[in-house]
Amino acid sequence: MQTIEALESNVRAYSRSFPAIFSRARGSILLTEDGRKAIDFLCGAGALNYGHNNHQIKAAITEYLASDAVVHGLDMATPAKLEFMETFSSVILRERDLHYRFQFTGPTGANAIEAALKLSRKVTGRQNIISFTHGYHGMSLGAMAASGNRFFRTASGTSLSGATFMPYDGYLGSTVDTADYLRQVLTDESSGMDRPAAILVETVQGEGGINVARKEWLQSIQAIAKEAGALFIVDDIQMGCGRTGEFFSFEFAALSPDIVVLSKSLSGYGLPLSMLLIKEEFDAWQPGEHSGTFRGNNLALVCATASINLYWRSETFAQGVQRMGELVKRRLEAVASEYGNSFSVRGRGMAVGFDCRRTEVAAATARKAFEKGLIVERCGAIDEVVKFLPALTIDHDTLNQGLEIFEEALAETLKQTAI
Repeated sequence: MQTIEALESNVRAYSRSFPAIFSRARGSILLTEDGRKAIDFLCGAGALNYGHNNHQIKAAITEYLASDAVVHGLDMATPAKLEFMETFSSVILRERDLHYRFQFTGPTGANAIEAALKLSRKVTGRQNIISFTHGYHGMSLGAMAASGNRFFRTASGTSLSGATFMPYDGYLGSTVDTADYLRQVLTDESSGMDRPAAILVETVQGEGGINVARKEWLQSIQAIAKEAGALFIVDDIQMGCGRTGEFFSFEFAALSPDIVVLSKSLSGYGLPLSMLLIKEEFDAWQPGEHSGTFRGNNLALVCATASINLYWRSETFAQGVQRMGELVKRRLEAVASEYGNSFSVRGRGMAVGFDCRRTEVAAATARKAFEKGLIVERCGAIDEVVKFLPALTIDHDTLNQGLEIFEEALAETLKQTAI
């Protein structure tokens, strides 16, 4: 670690939270260079939904590499790209009666968000993007302008404009329907709200604290976007690809977004791949108008095709994710109930948050958990929520071991910290 401390920028984060050199990984287990084992409930911040080094997906990679097929090809046509699009279209889209065009953007989720915002402004001729409190969409300037966290916004070093923040579902309490508030503001000619190019929303706010929007609220937001002549964009970067129990996080609400943003676990193996799904009537790009050297990473596309074929050709996998998610939630709710009203649990599918309500409690618990062999991240406005993102393929024994470690770490923390 001395080399890391001496040579890497101060901006590094995860190597501080988890001070070890990780040398090997398989499934839900990471091994350190000194032989320690850690159960991974972080999973690449949601980029490893199918676990580390999934051998079935790896087989597709090694076969592709051994054939000397094209790895980097800009956005040129390749068999890997064609197979991915045909597979995604037939297995994912057609089965859900969804119809989209594909845009392969730069390799990160932020790249895809930038493209979605840029396209929305081009289509509508408007500038304003409506985003939501506690939302997070990436670290580039356009994405950050639509993100709420003050710590990240301050670090941008410049004025962030072009977005208006509205209260997310539940932000003003359970008795206030914030969708009604948004509709009122947009229909009032003297509200001060510029007509929006798009409404950008996460159905579950990951970095914002595992805040879960209700089906009715999301349906209202989609309707409001249509009424306002704005594009409805769902950021499914972290919550897509099965994290909430269905491939898209918006399926439970029967939504049909104008643009869907995908990244993180899209490749299925941790390789960078990002994509927009765009309704045909909004595909207003001119050739080359939005570009990037690393769009359409062929190796990642091979992985993505393999993961779809492995896990999404039947409903069995999604049903298993939902069952495992309920197990995690019930287990954490039982832990929270031991401490009265001090903690709360929320989430959907295999994205679950344990709200410690105090930063120091969440920080100490996560630190002790790592010492005991569990990797968990924190999220929320002040990092007060412990976030659980286990691999969707995790086995019951490993899942239970990880939850036991968390429970022990929390108990030890509370012995030393007054609730």
